[in-house]
Amino acid sequence: MPTQQDFVQEAEAMRVQILSEALPYIQQFAGRSVVVKYGGAAMKDSSLKDKVIRDIVFLSCIGMRPVVVHGGGPEINSWLDKLGIEPQFKNGLRVTDAPTMDVVEMVLVGRVNKELVSLINQAGGSAVGLCGKDGNLFKARPEGQEGMGFVGEVTRVNTKLLESLVNSRYIPVVSSVGEDENGQAYNINADTVAGELAAALGAEKLILLTDTAGILRDAKDPKSLIGKLKIQEARDLIDTGVVSGGMIPKVKCCVRSLAQGVHAAHIIDGRIPHALLLEIFTDEGIGSMIVG
Repeated sequence: MPTQQDFVQEAEAMRVQILSEALPYIQQFAGRSVVVKYGGAAMKDSSLKDKVIRDIVFLSCIGMRPVVVHGGGPEINSWLDKLGIEPQFKNGLRVTDAPTMDVVEMVLVGRVNKELVSLINQAGGSAVGLCGKDGNLFKARPEGQEGMGFVGEVTRVNTKLLESLVNSRYIPVVSSVGEDENGQAYNINADTVAGELAAALGAEKLILLTDTAGILRDAKDPKSLIGKLKIQEARDLIDTGVVSGGMIPKVKCCVRSLAQGVHAAHIIDGRIPHALLLEIFTDEGIGSMIVG
């Protein structure tokens, strides 16, 4: 019959194993950029939010160079409702007329961004809040679909600004609002912004925190998680319909970033506490990793 002391020793041995397993990854990724798209349940649940913030600060403390990109859809919807504006979506993107654009910018840049900056700073990091307008971080143009309003896509990224910040050990926290050459603001999908920033930086990793386990062979079976796949396999899964719905733009975003030089792209379940650390610093990981 195992004693209490046996359980304590087993738990201690497990902690030592986890730390030992993490060491080669810490050594490998020190000094490398990692772009984290933060959203979903991990942004809404206060307990999960605290763990994500701590994980991001941890990455910075061990010498990695994290860049955080965030959305804020639920809070945007809440403010639209308060103002009597009906949210509209088309092909997974928010239709953004002028009044909606004002709300999007107010919420993402003025509220969500500054809250995340404050939380990272409280946890011991040094965060700087940005949107595409700041220092011309990234420029935008219309996304192209008819009837979408001010929905944009990224045309170019000012890597000098990002590199200056991360080289000085700051953690950039970027909201997905940009502007075109004439100063018109655009609402851009946060996954897209994260992918473009990762590509421009030549990041080691792009990590998308989602509300799913990752890429599944059977959408109804969490045990069918595909732990690792190559770009072509990811494309084939889209073509055959295995990847469908809201996962399509996420997988396409990962594939696009890999094609532009990102070393690995991950889709992980942000509902799992410390999902970031488990994916980066353990042999098995917890989500889906796409590589070139």
